[in-house]
Amino acid sequence: MERTIGIGLLGAGTVGGALVRRLIGESGAIAAKTGLVFDVRRIGVKTLGRVRDFEVTDGLLTDDLFSVVNDPTVDIVVEVMGGLEPAGDLILAALEAGKPVISANKELISARGPELIAAAERSGVPFLFEAAVGGGIPIIRPLSETLAGETVTRVLGIVNGTTNFILTKMANEGTAYEDALAQAQALGYAEPDPTADVSGADSAAKAAILASLAFGTWVGFDDVYYEGIQSISVEDMVFAEDFGYIIKLVAVCDRTGSGVTARVHPVMVPVEHPLASIRGATNAVFIEGPSIDSLLFAGPGAGGEPTATAVLGDVIDAARETLAGAQVAPRIRFSPGEIVPFEDVETEWYMRLMVDDKPGVLAKIASRFGESNVSIRSVWQEGVDTKASLIVVTHRAVESSQRAALESLKLIPEVLEVAAVIRVLGVER
Repeated sequence: MERTIGIGLLGAGTVGGALVRRLIGESGAIAAKTGLVFDVRRIGVKTLGRVRDFEVTDGLLTDDLFSVVNDPTVDIVVEVMGGLEPAGDLILAALEAGKPVISANKELISARGPELIAAAERSGVPFLFEAAVGGGIPIIRPLSETLAGETVTRVLGIVNGTTNFILTKMANEGTAYEDALAQAQALGYAEPDPTADVSGADSAAKAAILASLAFGTWVGFDDVYYEGIQSISVEDMVFAEDFGYIIKLVAVCDRTGSGVTARVHPVMVPVEHPLASIRGATNAVFIEGPSIDSLLFAGPGAGGEPTATAVLGDVIDAARETLAGAQVAPRIRFSPGEIVPFEDVETEWYMRLMVDDKPGVLAKIASRFGESNVSIRSVWQEGVDTKASLIVVTHRAVESSQRAALESLKLIPEVLEVAAVIRVLGVER
């Protein structure tokens, strides 16, 4: 027996349009698999006159967004409009009205997650956001359900397809950063304003969600340290390959003896690590734990169709729970925990310095590292006329000590430039 569920959609852009096409064009196939018929009752948009790549009946579109939430024929609300507001208040209103909500809004969830999750628990309805991290990669449900009994110790994620595409072009083809970015924009991987992607902010929002679900302690966006890829050069890509690494923008989430930490920055990943093989616009999440050892989830992390697939899976899940008529148990509970500042995390650094090629310079540099309690693991030098490119890789040291060493190096007259600082994966715990 088929059951009809009314859907109210907030947002009709790339993801929203793909979802509408699926709900309408594949309704028969969905019903055959699930016994559910999804009827799109209302679509809330900010601009009514915009040309859209799907067809709907007259009156379905509205710019009165709260009318979508308040429509009595809407059983489930799907938010794919993005941004903090009005999305946040719309979701809260829907949850307080006892309506399940599906969202793909990583920015909002990383900022207001506890508030929205608590509202859903009070109303006993699902609040699902599988598409908020990794697009089409199923990662939220495995972390919050399948691995709920596992003490996850680390989550590593390549969770931004734009930056991974750019870095892949730079590493594989020697393409300059600016040219690789232009190619990403031409292919639709990057927005005209790519700041959120290339600065690491997009990945930081996703890292906050991953860390929160993995460790059971809420980590907000403001708790995540992040750096972007704008300063990465092809020269560093070449050096990384020579040393057996490849540079990626990685979300690193750790459970330590002092608490939990989450950060996003360029990382030199050993070529034998599974994340090193993730190329192009593909995303991947690597999970470690004492019982599971390690798990890798990989696939298309962006684009309308993959993301709409994850949203649709949540819609089906929410519909089944709603029809069951039972009080929905929370997917995960958060307990108080210590957020470790990034300055207190132990990291290992790769540094590329331009120095005067003269006797005693290396001794001065080594002395400054020692004064900052940072040990040097290896040094490599390549001369260029009277100057030299000096590569220094450090052993594990507290991030604040690494930074102190860096500032001290800048005071040495023979150090002409600190050309690059990139952290190395493998010892950041």
